[in-house]
Amino acid sequence: MGNYQNDLKTANAFAKSWNKLPEGSVYTKNQLEDWMRPLEELDFKGKRILELGCGNASLMMHVAKWNPEYIEGVDLGKSVISARKNMGKLKFNKWMIKQTDMIKYKSRGFDIVYCVGVLHHLKEPKLGFDAVIRNVKRGGLFHCWVYGKEGNGFVIYFIDPIRKIVSGLPWWIIKYVIATPLAIPFYIYANSLSRLTFIKLIKKLPLYRYCLWISKQDFAFFRHVAFDQLVAPQTSYFDRQTIESWMLNDSRIDRNSIYLISRNANSWKFGGKVL
Repeated sequence: MGNYQNDLKTANAFAKSWNKLPEGSVYTKNQLEDWMRPLEELDFKGKRILELGCGNASLMMHVAKWNPEYIEGVDLGKSVISARKNMGKLKFNKWMIKQTDMIKYKSRGFDIVYCVGVLHHLKEPKLGFDAVIRNVKRGGLFHCWVYGKEGNGFVIYFIDPIRKIVSGLPWWIIKYVIATPLAIPFYIYANSLSRLTFIKLIKKLPLYRYCLWISKQDFAFFRHVAFDQLVAPQTSYFDRQTIESWMLNDSRIDRNSIYLISRNANSWKFGGKVL
């Protein structure tokens, strides 16, 4: 019960923001492709897809354009309100959004189950990972993305302590009074690094590779990222060894199919096939 209440608090913190956003996805098609790789559009075509922790369906809206047979989203919070509105705007109509606890969710099995940016906000992330695997049918695929411990030293030691103080404040204060001012120097820093790549020492600065990626985005996305970091009551960072142990110690996973990829040197994409 304690874990459920903690996760509900986190889900509702995000939902208050998701439900205030304009209709549509906050992410681009290129961002979806980046998060999903090595999975590609052809992997999703004609398949039954499940997203655990769907938020306002920002990713689902893009995945729906990859012509799956059916796509389902699960979220614990009231972001399902905006998720249903967003999915309802699409021509694609073979979808369903469910408000329920992903940790306890059990289905008949999907061809692909993905969970992007969610496990690191759960009180018991391993239980969330178990839920991902449990909902993949035999021969199906899973794909996850989480914050990495490697490469996130600055965030862990300087930003995360701020999160622990402010996460309980009203969402609009976090977004406009705290996240926005913090996003400004980060925006300048990232764009400065992207223009100084010819200087070798620049590569040793904090979040170098991540900054090269995010510098291609507009300021609104920087603010979105800053808000995302600060609003969550619960956030964890995972090292390579932890993620490897999750996959290697689960007999349901085909070891020969496992992949673990560093994304922008500060997060992990991982997945494989379920036996």
